[in-house]
Amino acid sequence: MGDKRDFTDPSYYTNRELSWVMFNRRVLSEAKDVKIPLFERLKFLSITASNLDEFFMVRVASLKDMVNARYNKPDIAGMKPKEQLEALNKVTHALVKEQYQVYNKQLLPALLEAGVRIVQRHEDLTEKQAAYVDRYFEDNVYPVLTPMAVDSSRPFPLVRNKTLNLGALVKKKQGKGEVEFATVQVPGVLARIVEIPADEEGRKCLIFLEQIIERNIDRLFLNYDIECVCPFRIMRNADLSIEEDEAEDLLKEIEKQLKKRQWGQVIRLETEAGADEKLLKILEEELMVQEEDIYAIKGPLDLTVLMKLYGMEGHEELKTPRYTPKPVPEFLEEGDIFTQIRRHDIFLHHPYQTFEPVVDFVRQASKDSEVLAIKQTLYRVSGNSPIIAALEQAAENGKQVTVLVELKARFDEENNILWAKRLEKAGCHVIYGLVGLKTHCKITLVVRREEDGIRRYVHLGTGNYNDSTAKLYTDVGLMTCNEQIGEDATAVFNMLSGYSEPRSWNKLAVAPLWLKDRFISLINRERDYALKGHHSHIVAKMNALCDRDVIVALYEASAAGVRIELIVRGICCLKTGIPGVSENITVRSIVGNFLEHARIFYFENDGKPEVYCASSDWMPRNLERRVEIMFPVEKEGLKQKAIHILECQLKDNMKAHMLTAEGNYEKVNRRIQDPFNAQDVFCREAGELLRAERQGAGERVFIPEMHIENAGAGSEAAD
Repeated sequence: MGDKRDFTDPSYYTNRELSWVMFNRRVLSEAKDVKIPLFERLKFLSITASNLDEFFMVRVASLKDMVNARYNKPDIAGMKPKEQLEALNKVTHALVKEQYQVYNKQLLPALLEAGVRIVQRHEDLTEKQAAYVDRYFEDNVYPVLTPMAVDSSRPFPLVRNKTLNLGALVKKKQGKGEVEFATVQVPGVLARIVEIPADEEGRKCLIFLEQIIERNIDRLFLNYDIECVCPFRIMRNADLSIEEDEAEDLLKEIEKQLKKRQWGQVIRLETEAGADEKLLKILEEELMVQEEDIYAIKGPLDLTVLMKLYGMEGHEELKTPRYTPKPVPEFLEEGDIFTQIRRHDIFLHHPYQTFEPVVDFVRQASKDSEVLAIKQTLYRVSGNSPIIAALEQAAENGKQVTVLVELKARFDEENNILWAKRLEKAGCHVIYGLVGLKTHCKITLVVRREEDGIRRYVHLGTGNYNDSTAKLYTDVGLMTCNEQIGEDATAVFNMLSGYSEPRSWNKLAVAPLWLKDRFISLINRERDYALKGHHSHIVAKMNALCDRDVIVALYEASAAGVRIELIVRGICCLKTGIPGVSENITVRSIVGNFLEHARIFYFENDGKPEVYCASSDWMPRNLERRVEIMFPVEKEGLKQKAIHILECQLKDNMKAHMLTAEGNYEKVNRRIQDPFNAQDVFCREAGELLRAERQGAGERVFIPEMHIENAGAGSEAAD
């Protein structure tokens, strides 16, 4: 069976950064798919651009820091930081080239056919359009602009991270002055897409703001001749490095570091293809950017602007109809939310079911005279969060409110600082988590005084307490007043506020001290069952898989004969199809209308299936450097709901990509008689469940139409 095989062999692993690029290519494949409505394709292309920006600011920046620090330790795939950067340089340039091929060759012609024309060059404007654009510049744009020349008395200005700018070479009209560099920032406060009069064929016409400014740039430099103009955009290192042990006040330290993001090292420069060589040389030297980090773009810089185009009014026929999350049937029964949770545990599936019960849980607790305390972790919340408002109300109503606000939630730091200050002002006890660890778990505890004593109500989830993203991300949650889970929830908050580690846990498994060992022991149990010839099977759904210890355990289980089906949306460092190592492992990635975010884990356990949900992926950062929670789904009806989610995703033949033994992702064969889109099925089922409840079906238990194969007696007798 090959028990002498070294499962840590680097050739058995894919580099995590290269795997991420493959994920972004899967998103790009949606932008290419002609069966998807046109504006949805624009949205997917925009998402690839947004993803790439964050990837550069964090992952590429981190690798550059390692190279600068002469850090040479290889990753699990055996690649040193410099080798990773060299490989990424090739694949990211190729990815950007492909993005713009999709934009220029597929999406622009499709838009034109749909009656929308994006003007590529201001020189192509009709006389009527040109007059409109010039007037628009005069009235709306000119007063906002700040042109900046660079000469001996005026140093090169700070170019802010991710801003769009126009660089120009200018020369004084009088005399023999030198050619000078000048720049103007395209103002982010103005709409970047401007609608102008229709063309001769009556098509709707749009132009980008930078084209309007470029057309009128001579108005900004009246005493100069304009030699050339070129749009450019930079990406800076935005990876915060915070010495928490030395930071007396974490909140102030993060505020200070946020300001440094505008000054971070330039790690990417985007310019228009065909830019003047002299102008390009000035940018390269002044911004201290390497030649390989310059991207010559054939099209508009920063394709995230396409999300603005998607959001423009009209063209609904070119979009997927907006889905409205359905009410949760259990909460249609009479009684308040606490009565419903006492009756039975409730399993939530967002965004197919509304996030409103989670908001109501906190809202009702804030007003309930019998509620004594509310404790909650907040990682990312929406801009106008009803949960924050409810927590403030609770504190004002005299309840003991404890909120852990994670200040280190990347790119949400500023937002979270504002919330933390606001909650403190309302009288909440705000804590910022543990030194060196991010608190990523999603848990709410409500302590209530009842006739038979104190009762604890708990919500546990796989996603953030963000009512906005809950409409876009797929997540699951559990609402319960199980006594043992309540005890564990109290222990979690005591650990977060005072670092008092419990001696043991009843039901929950918590990172960074216990969760990784728990996962590995569950995998090893399946391996041992397989070696004994018993029922064994693992199905695991997550966002990312790159922890080597977990992958080694999966390889060992596969080698022992365990069938392992992985549903991994993003990064996957595990390889499939290696003889004697991963022949029994399949990996699929689903990229659909909603972002797959739930973490669900199924272990066959010799015919007595166990199902768990978690806030954590199988990544070192989640398992070793974050506070995360895994919770069991034990009630049989709820367990079947979780299993059904996995089954549908394993059946998906419309949005799934399969990882091949060659290391590529291929879309599942769609030339099929029976197309199956898991996300569409969940949307339909949420409506069917609701209708059944409203028609008086009572407390009907949802029984899935299929079972995970080899699930043994446990699933067959599930209900």
